[in-house]
Amino acid sequence: MTTNVPPAPLDALVRHFADLRDGTHAGHTTRQGKESAFRQVAGLLDAPARQVLAEFDRHLLLGAGAIEATGLRADATGGSFATWSLSWPAQRAAGIAPITLTAHYGAGFHHPHLRGATVGEWPLNVTDARQAAELVPVLRAIAAADLHNLVFQRDWRIVPAIHP
Repeated sequence: MTTNVPPAPLDALVRHFADLRDGTHAGHTTRQGKESAFRQVAGLLDAPARQVLAEFDRHLLLGAGAIEATGLRADATGGSFATWSLSWPAQRAAGIAPITLTAHYGAGFHHPHLRGATVGEWPLNVTDARQAAELVPVLRAIAAADLHNLVFQRDWRIVPAIHP
């Protein structure tokens, strides 16, 4: 069956590009309005981010992980961020970053983005809980790429599910 409704990640990308075109974010044109929208987004992302990290903990770290969240924080440049991380004993012993999901709105940015500890930027264009939930596959991809890069920095032994 063919549908005219684009998949959620493509719809988010269209919203992102439209914001760039229009100079807006979530209907706001001022930095203050955009920051207010980002505060809401950080709250909306909490449940999906925790869900994804719990899946990685359960299936790959065999329950050895610990999830931490910063809540919304100011950064040193005048921007803001919220971070969710999953750490575990082998990762800490290896001296490498945890799997990390970060929503950030840099001081010089037009709109917020998502990133991992070791992977790049995704547009973050969420205005409600449904759109936040639609990001679960993207958050999984960021977490998977992060874990892959962390294994690449050390080796497969940091992943408990791989041990015989």
